[in-house]
Amino acid sequence: MAELPQQMQFVDMTAPGAPDVLVPATGPLPAPKPGEVLVKVAAAGVNRPDVIQRQGNYPAPPGASPILGLEIAGTAVALGDSVTDWKLGDTLCALVTGGGYAEYCAAPAPQCLPVPQGFSMIEAGALPETFYTVWANVFVRGHLQPGETILIHGGSSGIGTTAIQLAHAFGARVIATAGSDEKCAACRTLGADVALNYRTEDFVKRAKELTQGKGVELVLDMVGGDYLQRNVSALAVEGRLVQIAFLKPSKVEFDFMPMMLKRLTLTGSTLRARSVADKAEIARALREKVWPLLDQGKIKPVIHATFPLAEAAKAHALMESSAHIGKIVLTVP
Repeated sequence: MAELPQQMQFVDMTAPGAPDVLVPATGPLPAPKPGEVLVKVAAAGVNRPDVIQRQGNYPAPPGASPILGLEIAGTAVALGDSVTDWKLGDTLCALVTGGGYAEYCAAPAPQCLPVPQGFSMIEAGALPETFYTVWANVFVRGHLQPGETILIHGGSSGIGTTAIQLAHAFGARVIATAGSDEKCAACRTLGADVALNYRTEDFVKRAKELTQGKGVELVLDMVGGDYLQRNVSALAVEGRLVQIAFLKPSKVEFDFMPMMLKRLTLTGSTLRARSVADKAEIARALREKVWPLLDQGKIKPVIHATFPLAEAAKAHALMESSAHIGKIVLTVP
């Protein structure tokens, strides 16, 4: 491998605020700690948690890089002590706790996964955050089974487009919600059996109709607010609600009686603060059960737009507009 430079380009956040607080900057490369791989980044995914962190509402966990960015794809250029699963020159994608918006990023080796066959670096850089999140919440916490019906909110988001494809691939019936007819059409293309425009249709009523009054077995929600009670209404007996984010308030007045009467499970999780061991467990499951589908081209991330690293502010403005379908990715020259 060529000798590494002393300095790198990255995206700095001058202060919490609007997208324009993100500016290009120069600083030293991170050094890989024991168990970490230093990656020369080719692509970095942009995710909703990045926006929330930029706004000042999602601080990085202790020890994480202050640089934004939770997923990357690139080439291993240095290895920390005790790394045996990866070698210099390997191409990989990785889930990180921060540091992705940069030319170089250190990633825990157990959180790295190979670039699927035939995938570009941009496509690979769009995988880790959403695939880790969907696997951990839909299949591990939510216990989705073949033949069950799942209601996926935000169907056109990065999480939504991933959840639709995976739920469909593993034999579930998929109902998705989205905010426009165009987004609903995209959801159906990805494998949703039914896509509902939440601006014009009542998802509780339609979910009941589509399940002959029974309700759905699983709801994946990142909206919160008034959706919480409505999700409970849409669930079948023994149904599960998995909460992964809140676009609306997380504090609501809530009637728990339906939870008791229908024996529901209300759960949820965040990914970023979990241990490397926890994330390694998710990575092993993805490699065994999901990566073959990616290698075969049966599932692919939906890439809406790419921006050069220096234009991260434009990428964040697009994400905040919610005009996108799928993923937004930064490219590193």
